[in-house]
Amino acid sequence: MTWKTTNNEMRGMLTAETIHQVRQALEPSRGKHTIGFVPTMGALHAGHVELIRTARRECATVVVSLFVNPIQFSPNEDFQQYPRPLEDDLRICNDAGVDLVFVPSVEQMYPTSCRTAVHVSDITESLCGASRPGHFDGVTTVVAKLFNIIQPDRAYFGQKDAQQALVVRKMIADLNFPIRLHVCPTARDAAGLALSSRNRYLSDEQRNQALCLYQALRLAKEAIGSGERDSEPIIKKMRQIIEVAGPAKIDYISIVDSDTVQAVRRIDRPVLIALAVQIGPARLIDNIMLDAAGREITIKDLAIQA
Repeated sequence: MTWKTTNNEMRGMLTAETIHQVRQALEPSRGKHTIGFVPTMGALHAGHVELIRTARRECATVVVSLFVNPIQFSPNEDFQQYPRPLEDDLRICNDAGVDLVFVPSVEQMYPTSCRTAVHVSDITESLCGASRPGHFDGVTTVVAKLFNIIQPDRAYFGQKDAQQALVVRKMIADLNFPIRLHVCPTARDAAGLALSSRNRYLSDEQRNQALCLYQALRLAKEAIGSGERDSEPIIKKMRQIIEVAGPAKIDYISIVDSDTVQAVRRIDRPVLIALAVQIGPARLIDNIMLDAAGREITIKDLAIQA
């Protein structure tokens, strides 16, 4: 078995390219030490680093995957252009204290004979699921495969991809994965822009314009905190903020139930306020989750017992 490292400074971190290598490396830890897993598509940023650091605090062994998953991209999306700075990603993982990085090929993850997919119904059909058909089937399939390969005790996701986290949480519960899901708060830059690998597509001017997403979410929070309970006028004001900021294509602005992800007209329960907006070459998403009084809440962790 051949283990790869990028240079002499990374001798403590293993980089595996095959499923066999991952399983062999983790075998001594199973049942003895807590294994934490951070699945990513690479192009790591400070938000990913916070996920890794959280896993490092809580787990004896930390695994990160770097895999741009083709089956969650539609034909007209940016699979080919998606950034793949492997050497930088490995250095970030090493500096953050990762023990094992899994960097599989597409062929390793999806043999030509693969005919199986994982589908979570209902909560995948709104928001990003409505405009990206098949996207969440791609997400749940690859995450289920990674869970089976790595068999972690804990998995770490970010709340910026709130619908994704809710879908994975449902999959874990329904399929009885013995995994504790930990959802970490959205990481933002100093101005409030949610960190995303796709932010690197933006020019400086577009990055400044993209601040309108968080500004719209803050307006919604203030409106609900001040007593507004009707979703429609809140969404209208959010749309105005984005349209005034500059040229953009709004995919959706929605206020939905935080569990069912179904649209709500009256805010009398915890809600997820989410939006997706195309600015220049980048499709950007952001969200906040609020209780009925307008206080920010987070996606609750989920522990499933074996």
